[in-house]
Amino acid sequence: MKFSHLHGYLAVIIQLIFFGLFCIFVRYSPDADARHHPLPENATKVETKMAHHSSGDPWIHARTYPMFQDVHVMIFVGFGFLMTFLKKYGFSAVGLNFMISALCLQWAILIHGFFHLKYGTIFVDLNSLLGADFTAATVLITFGAVLGKTTPTQLILVTMIEIPLFTINEIIGRQYLGAVDMGDSMFVHTFGAYFGLALSLMLYRRDSSTEKEGSSYQSDIFAMIGTLFLWLYWPSFNAGAAVGDDQHRGIVNTYVSLIACCFTAFAISSIIHKDKKFDMVHIQNSTLAGGVAVGTAADLMIQPWGALLIGIIAGTLSVLGYVYLTPFLASRLRIHDTCGVNNLHGMPGILAGIIGCIVAAMASEANYGPSLYEIFPARAPPHGTAQLDQLRVLLPDLEGGSGISATAQAINQILALVITMGVSIVGGIVTGLILRLRPFATLKTDELYEDETYWLVEAEEDEHEAHKTISIPMNDAADNGTSNADASMGPLLSS
Repeated sequence: MKFSHLHGYLAVIIQLIFFGLFCIFVRYSPDADARHHPLPENATKVETKMAHHSSGDPWIHARTYPMFQDVHVMIFVGFGFLMTFLKKYGFSAVGLNFMISALCLQWAILIHGFFHLKYGTIFVDLNSLLGADFTAATVLITFGAVLGKTTPTQLILVTMIEIPLFTINEIIGRQYLGAVDMGDSMFVHTFGAYFGLALSLMLYRRDSSTEKEGSSYQSDIFAMIGTLFLWLYWPSFNAGAAVGDDQHRGIVNTYVSLIACCFTAFAISSIIHKDKKFDMVHIQNSTLAGGVAVGTAADLMIQPWGALLIGIIAGTLSVLGYVYLTPFLASRLRIHDTCGVNNLHGMPGILAGIIGCIVAAMASEANYGPSLYEIFPARAPPHGTAQLDQLRVLLPDLEGGSGISATAQAINQILALVITMGVSIVGGIVTGLILRLRPFATLKTDELYEDETYWLVEAEEDEHEAHKTISIPMNDAADNGTSNADASMGPLLSS
């Protein structure tokens, strides 16, 4: 048996390891722990400290759950069906998406938890589950760049390598640079896209494009199911981690950007085609680019007209990318991008990072009020200053920051984008080199974009032939002096 067919055994080993780690480290958060409601009089010192991490609001997670579930649907239905455009790869598109997502969520809970241990414990609540979904989206974006060209074993290895790198990059950007990215356009979309493109570069093969890479009328309709789920739920993705007016603003900005992007993508797709027809590839993907492009600034004061402008630019950029940049990457740079993730996630993610930098440079108390220091925590006055004490009169929970200026915040936003691209590209290259090793042999040419290599697939041709042997055409029945009904009853009469 080839190593590439040992994914089942590898999955069992990983699952058992995860079970052991969950037993040792993972526990309910104080909000979900019955022992902390109320805290017993004989509680230990550690239990008392843990109870302080409770939100104190028994309904906070009930309010979070609807948006969490929206994102959950995006991961398993949206991304899964979006990739079903390949006519002979539908089982793998939905099925491997299902498998890899389940792996991602467990691994993400553990990895993120290890970087944020409290008293040697990983606490799990709805917020951590939502964060795991965001992490899974990163890997699924990468999956799109190499769709149909990797084995299940390789995808498992990509997941195990990419998630720690993703987490480290996010910690650098958020904790050390203080960059804000509410919709994770930089930390999820840009990272996943360029990790996938770098991986595709290292796995490049001359026979990447085959007849099986194409779509069919039916497969394109299935892919549109994924598009519509993603389009409808994207406001929850961009605003799910926000609270209060930030969340409200994030929903409005994402909604407005998406509708402008959708209409613009249809327009540009038609204009750019020689016969003025719509291209389904653009409609399946470019209509979503507005959700990515507005992500970094989703909770910021960009005004509805600003969100509309972002959607227009994103839709135009994405369609042009499919028409001109994707063929260039494949022919000149040896980067074969199966799903065009650069056009849906990569370039719109870069656009989002640039917009975030511009908006951060313009942010002031005049247009944000005291909430400026909640939205940009690094700009909050340092601990022990009189200004911080004054702000705490209005914002009791405000924590001290670095007191950086708007210009410094803008510079940190760009640094976070540059570092994200650097880590993702280097990580993708290293991962690609590992996957090129002989034990992780790549697929043969006739196995590309094909379900039958790893799935039990009913042979439609055999069923068709069997049907033909039972059914006798009308003219043949007439020649034999029998009716069509008599002919169809032949096998029963003879028995």
